[in-house]
Amino acid sequence: MKRTLAAATLMAAMAMAGCSQAPVDEAPTAAEAAAVADAAAPAAAAPIESSAGASPAAPGAPAFAVVYPGGTAQGPVTVARGPDGPGGILSFTTEATPDAVVAFYRQRAEAAGLASIMAMNTGDARAYGAAAGDGSGKLLHVVATPVEDGPTSVQLDWTNGR
Repeated sequence: MKRTLAAATLMAAMAMAGCSQAPVDEAPTAAEAAAVADAAAPAAAAPIESSAGASPAAPGAPAFAVVYPGGTAQGPVTVARGPDGPGGILSFTTEATPDAVVAFYRQRAEAAGLASIMAMNTGDARAYGAAAGDGSGKLLHVVATPVEDGPTSVQLDWTNGR
């Protein structure tokens, strides 16, 4: 129950943040661009974790939307098409730690040209979000929550972009 409430609260906060009145193609300030570049520089130099065992989250999903290697789906993927293109939501479990899950998706997102837009640590739970800065609508969110005496529960959602 707590995990569901935390995930729902996080998703609502991210949805509200996306509803700002600022235009989507608004360019970041020079200071914001430098901060993102500085934050991404070490990760960009790190090798991308092998995709062996990582399968697309859904047919046609972008390269950054894969099931974490060894992950087990908790139900069918939900796919839809919106103003920013096709996308989906998938819940799965993995034996990996929330930190490892977020690092994996951060590397995949940055390799696909997405920029980090949010990160959150609440207790042992981790959340990460990335988006394309070109106004294409490409978007990735991942929330990884440890389950007491169990695997890590992950919610992955993405948009392919226009």
